[in-house]
Amino acid sequence: MVALIDCNNFYASCERVFRPDLNGKPVAILSNNDGCIIARSNEVKALGIPMGAPAFKWREVLEKNEVHVYSSNYALYGDLSARVMNILRRYSPDIEIYSIDEAFLQFTGFDHFNLQTYGNEIRKTVLKSTGIPISIGFAPTKVLAKVANRIAKKFPDKTGSVYCIDTEEKRIKALKWLAVEDIWGIGLRYAKKLKAHNIHTAFNFVNLPNEWVRKEFSVVGLRLKRELEGNPSLGLEHASPKKAIATTRSFEKMYTRFDELRERVSTFAVSCAEKLRKQQSHCNLLLVFVHTNGHRKDLPQYSRNIVVKAPYPTNSSIDLVRLATAGLQAIYQPGFQYKKAGVIVMGLTPEHNKQFSMFNEDHPKHPDLMKTIDTLNKKIGRQKIKLACQDLGRTWKMNQEKLSPRYTTDLREVIVVKTEKKQ
Repeated sequence: MVALIDCNNFYASCERVFRPDLNGKPVAILSNNDGCIIARSNEVKALGIPMGAPAFKWREVLEKNEVHVYSSNYALYGDLSARVMNILRRYSPDIEIYSIDEAFLQFTGFDHFNLQTYGNEIRKTVLKSTGIPISIGFAPTKVLAKVANRIAKKFPDKTGSVYCIDTEEKRIKALKWLAVEDIWGIGLRYAKKLKAHNIHTAFNFVNLPNEWVRKEFSVVGLRLKRELEGNPSLGLEHASPKKAIATTRSFEKMYTRFDELRERVSTFAVSCAEKLRKQQSHCNLLLVFVHTNGHRKDLPQYSRNIVVKAPYPTNSSIDLVRLATAGLQAIYQPGFQYKKAGVIVMGLTPEHNKQFSMFNEDHPKHPDLMKTIDTLNKKIGRQKIKLACQDLGRTWKMNQEKLSPRYTTDLREVIVVKTEKKQ
């Protein structure tokens, strides 16, 4: 059996862990630069506020309904996610972390276990240890586990937020209930195509001929069909080194000067270098891009990117900043107001399997220097040691006017407990 564990309204739940007074009250989380609503509690969903809604357009509704609005606190969310995943590993070593708030667990040899009871135990442990509520769906396949999880989340009072598709009767009932557009892997375009053929539920979908599904949706659609039939076709995927690493950000304001863009691009390049070293990889190519604000039709628009080849494989922050600056110089045009930029490192190779060059070679002191910088930043605080080209102020310079404290990752922002001495 496979289980999908999904944290309920994860970002909002993270805010509630240290603010229990928010339980039962509407909570919304904003994207970078406090632009759009990217997470909603059930109370906010009930107000009809859609995912991705621009915050300024819904300001009156938010204020009228006393919605508690927060900037994205990724340091807090990442830490609580890691704690949840570490607890899940106690119950099964075979785990696929699918996203920051979802994970698949493989349960082999649990034929004589009551998975409903086991799921209740997992849920209670995670809630007690982290304060994060979760929903669990058990099924023979990953796609069916997604369906089971959806049922657990949709009907928490009946299921206790744990549902197990362990019989053919439950499988058929679940497929008849699930709309075709809600099948994991079926997007809006494919759903529209299926509905045109009078296919409205997952049950209708699995009753289609295999030849037709493969012809219309390729082998991917056929795998989905087999998974919904209860035949495992998708195994758990385990973490592997990334093939490309990107750091991109929208700015808190529009930049016009080259030196402003250079500082941002340099910081992005340093971030990519840190990620490369963390997974013990080198890069051979680096892409830099910039573009203006596409929403400002009253301003001249410009967008450009360039790929710069490294003279040798490297993960040195100094080398990557040099390459990124050279790329920015080639594509920068004065007279435009830039809103976003980014750096993507590609052509990744293992750090220990390096191709040497007779004429170009990295500086022999860079590896030790980078190791020292990483150690110091880990010990005394992220981004404490920077290159001279970086701003000594905030790392990302995002608008985060409603940012909550980083309760678990910064000693200066730990929760304060007030006590009173009784007479």
